[in-house]
Amino acid sequence: MVAAGHPLTAQAGARVLRDGGNAVDAAVAAMLTSWVAEPLLSGPGAGGYMLVAGPGEEPVLLDFFVAAPGYGRDPADRAPLVPVEVDFGGDARQVFHVGAASCGAYGCPAGIDAAMRRWGSVALAELAAPAAALARDGVTVNRQQAEVIVLLEAILRTTPECAAIYTVGDALLREGDLWRDVALGDAIERLGAEGAAPFYTGDIAAEVVAWIAAHDGILSAEDLSRYAAIERAPLRVRYREREVYTNPPPSAGGILLALALGRLDRVPGPPALQAIVTAMQEVQDERTPQFVDGLAEIGFAEAFLGSRLGSTTHISVIDDAGRACAVTCTNGEGSGIVVPGAGIHVNNIMGEEDLSPLGFHHAPPGRRMPSMMSPTVVTASGEVHVALGSSGSNRIRSALLQTIVAVVDHGLPAVAAVAEPRVHYESGVIYSEPGIPLGELACDAHEIQSFRAKSMFFGGVQAVTRDPRTGELNGAGDPRRGGVAVPA
Repeated sequence: MVAAGHPLTAQAGARVLRDGGNAVDAAVAAMLTSWVAEPLLSGPGAGGYMLVAGPGEEPVLLDFFVAAPGYGRDPADRAPLVPVEVDFGGDARQVFHVGAASCGAYGCPAGIDAAMRRWGSVALAELAAPAAALARDGVTVNRQQAEVIVLLEAILRTTPECAAIYTVGDALLREGDLWRDVALGDAIERLGAEGAAPFYTGDIAAEVVAWIAAHDGILSAEDLSRYAAIERAPLRVRYREREVYTNPPPSAGGILLALALGRLDRVPGPPALQAIVTAMQEVQDERTPQFVDGLAEIGFAEAFLGSRLGSTTHISVIDDAGRACAVTCTNGEGSGIVVPGAGIHVNNIMGEEDLSPLGFHHAPPGRRMPSMMSPTVVTASGEVHVALGSSGSNRIRSALLQTIVAVVDHGLPAVAAVAEPRVHYESGVIYSEPGIPLGELACDAHEIQSFRAKSMFFGGVQAVTRDPRTGELNGAGDPRRGGVAVPA
């Protein structure tokens, strides 16, 4: 079973499973297809994380998230970040920053290369060929992707190179239009044939660095040549007699999710809405400057959780051997910097306020940025029970928390768990979807912003569940993001 944010993405992974590939093979095929089917959410200029777990194997988190740039460069010698406000509706607005100064060292090519070397059973060129052909032939824009294009219009129009990909004449691409990027197809084919090297030490890397330098960014050749995917031990927390494995520091999202689950686990039985919102509030309050600085320290997770507990695309895959692969990638919102001929729209991770609470360009060169992305696997008696993850910036941890509670505490199948209405707490404001029983909340001191309909503001959870006793699979793609689940 494969759950992903676009039908073509999920179908690509399911096809690999049917042909005998494993969960990682399927996830990589889906990732490459997402670069074409969901081009504003991921791509070769993006970064992410992959969590692999299964019976009889130690879970591994592969970190290929964006690293801060600036090796050999003067950090002050850069263009100003360009602020752009994005309106999610329901009075929910968020400011993002784009331009060449927002570009960090991308990780997706390195992550795919490393994943295939560690777990792959199918040639990368074979997995890349369908996605490359799709990029050259084009993909029909569906309703959800059309909504994303409208949502990010102000960013897409910041440079002529970016605007050219997402407009016809001067009009934005709309539902039913054909999106095509031949250069992206070439880049995918190069990755399949040569691995990650061209993107970090070869001609593609040189083109990216030169273009960003011409626009006064600080991403250097050394930033890319020193980049490598990193294997980490996942963060582990107990919840309802299960083990939850998620993204460890220096990422921020996993440790905050673990803290919320650990606090809810202190009280037996399904948590009430008030308890969930209180956990969200307590976790948000923990995100202090000391927390952000501490993420890079060895042993921080154990000390942080021990002192408190007593001891933005996502793809989820479970194969027929019970192995799970959960992978989350993001391009941020895209920087607007599209490198001509390279097929790369570079990320704007250095311009994300959520990831830079201490100020922009605070991190030293090479440090992984503290993402909220949290690919997660829940196991029961050593068998995979749930593989899930979400997009959605700061809403990722609340979306995953509520989905895990729905599956584990309420016994809901993946489809129902993902479709449940969501709530999110941030900075004194409670955001809610229709169906949330707000009357249960003792929230006189909080502002409430109610959405009229389910919204991608609340994330895009893609989940696959497996009954540890029978092996029966159930999958769900988040309708908020146009996601689907496809059986193999």
